[in-house]
Amino acid sequence: MTSCYFAYGSNMNSARMRARGLNFVKAEAAILPRFRLVFNKQSHCKPSIAYANVQHASDYHVEGVLYTLAKAEDLDLMDYFEGTPVRYSRECVHVNTSSGPRSTWIYMANPAYINNNLLPESSYLAHLLAGRDFLSGEYIDMLTRHESVYSEPIAGEQGLLRNA
Repeated sequence: MTSCYFAYGSNMNSARMRARGLNFVKAEAAILPRFRLVFNKQSHCKPSIAYANVQHASDYHVEGVLYTLAKAEDLDLMDYFEGTPVRYSRECVHVNTSSGPRSTWIYMANPAYINNNLLPESSYLAHLLAGRDFLSGEYIDMLTRHESVYSEPIAGEQGLLRNA
């Protein structure tokens, strides 16, 4: 049995998914309606830095990558990387794809880790932009223009960004 995972943050970079040992059999564009992308999940390693999160917002949508994972057990590995259940919780939602609506898992930041006064690092935003083949031009522009804290690419991840 396979499971689906909707990536709206750094896991839109498929090379990052593979480097983490997360196997998927399909990746496709998807839209999460009635949610908004925000950068308010406080990093556990760098408390002054934000990671991506989603929050309910009726007039918005979040674009991302819907991965069909190779096996359901891959969700356990996803939980590890997302810090579930402490930093993020795994929730079931419906996304829209070109082939119709799909049920999928997403990760939402737990309230104790939300800080609305932070910005993401530029190297983190680069992972989101690595998913550009799955995003609209308008969404790419929004990510490109988003305010960020400059950072050098993370050691060992330059190749992930180049190869994505």
